[in-house]
Amino acid sequence: MTSFRRFHHYATMALATVALAACASKMQPAQQMIANIEATVAAATPEAAKYAPNQLKDVQKKVDVLKSSFAEKDYTTVITAAPSVLASAQGLAAAAAQKKSVVIGELNEEWSRSTADLPANIAAIQKRIDVISRNWRLRKGINVVAAKKTLADVNSSWAGAQSDFSSGNLQQAVATAKDLQGKVQSLAASIKLQLPAPADSTASN
Repeated sequence: MTSFRRFHHYATMALATVALAACASKMQPAQQMIANIEATVAAATPEAAKYAPNQLKDVQKKVDVLKSSFAEKDYTTVITAAPSVLASAQGLAAAAAQKKSVVIGELNEEWSRSTADLPANIAAIQKRIDVISRNWRLRKGINVVAAKKTLADVNSSWAGAQSDFSSGNLQQAVATAKDLQGKVQSLAASIKLQLPAPADSTASN
């Protein structure tokens, strides 16, 4: 009986050792898989956060699940699920690039519409201010000093918008151009100059 118990004890220990060895053999591959996925997500995050935020959050949740399984030493689950999560992580960059292409295309179209007649309108306002500055009759009821200051602000903003567009800051450039449309129309009205409606307004009607 004593021999049997001793044999059973050693057998149990042997099985436990085998189980631990098997578990340890899976730990490193599981750990490496998670590291690879995290590196892939990190590389894609800057663009994905802007253009595919929901997809990024979904992948991050999947990574968290893998890490929880790893913490629980469920390496088999990690190894089984990791390839699918890695594929999702690898898809982030492509999804972000596709969305970015669409957004940039839309911003370029908005820029073209918003700026179609701005330079001509600004030039027309400058010409009108030059004329009324030399003719006191035309200046009646017009604050020429204020008009000149507003025009200077418009020119400064327009230069900034062009700089933003050239440097790739399309969103800011478009926002400034749209704002300038209203300012230019108001400035023209203040000096009794009739300008055509903005190009994007006529295009949308």
